[in-house]
Amino acid sequence: MDQTYTPREADAAAKATTARPDVTVFFDQRTFSAQYVVADPATGKCAIIDPVLDFDEKSGSTSTENADRLLAFVADKGLELEWILDTHPHADHFSAAGYLKEKTGRPIAIGEKVVEVQKLWKTIYNWPDFKADGSQWDRLFADGDTFTIGSLPARVMFSPGHTLASITYVIGDAAFVHDTLFMPDSGTARCDFPGGSAKRLWKSIQDILSLPDETRIFVGHDYQPGGREPRFESTVAEQKATNSHMSKCETEADFVAVREARDRTLPMPKLILHALQVNMNAGQLPAPEANGKRYLKFPLNALEGASWG
Repeated sequence: MDQTYTPREADAAAKATTARPDVTVFFDQRTFSAQYVVADPATGKCAIIDPVLDFDEKSGSTSTENADRLLAFVADKGLELEWILDTHPHADHFSAAGYLKEKTGRPIAIGEKVVEVQKLWKTIYNWPDFKADGSQWDRLFADGDTFTIGSLPARVMFSPGHTLASITYVIGDAAFVHDTLFMPDSGTARCDFPGGSAKRLWKSIQDILSLPDETRIFVGHDYQPGGREPRFESTVAEQKATNSHMSKCETEADFVAVREARDRTLPMPKLILHALQVNMNAGQLPAPEANGKRYLKFPLNALEGASWG
């Protein structure tokens, strides 16, 4: 059936597909993470997506080097920050969302299903007084929610599979997919974390690949297969044609078999137990104790059956 639009709806749809944000990537080599500043060239308004708070697990040291680099870029370019956005509670790095909010006063946001992650990990950490209601963020996005960055139209796609709460931000002609698709030579994201599902990831990726072929896809990590230089941008067309998993898996069953077999060989990320207690709390570090020091809580044997790395 043909879909009809009112003139106003048609104008909004056209604007959404033709708007082209300026996208600048900041790569954190320590965690192979991509952080983005997404700017509206018409107004100078911008958003920061998936900022990293530096953490050295060997010394227990934290740093704001990555986050300060993002703020310096925004200032140097004369941009105005409107949003601080996370795609999901990360398992391989700490989120700098809380720090950036403290420095700038700008709102932080994530998908509304983060409450499901909070409930799950609240039990794992035996944290009975933790508020598992998402109140740590200023905005919890639902599937299909829309917002703006300057004059840029943005909408949210629920993209679970890697986690219960993963979302994709579609901003103009750009989609920020984080741990769903990687660059085509790296395939797709793992689904073996608590609450993960290869079946749900397949559906999420189908939704992403239903975007216009020219949509720019920006990934959340690049592990540089073969030692190549880091890369972060592809298109829907390129992903459909050459993604090492999606181009070879014709059915959901094919994909689930490939993804689950691969996941059985992967050790857990080295920071998963450190990071989730911070990231499910919107990037807030634990409060100082009586001696002025902060302490992470580290549960033993919490992820039974995980491969040893």
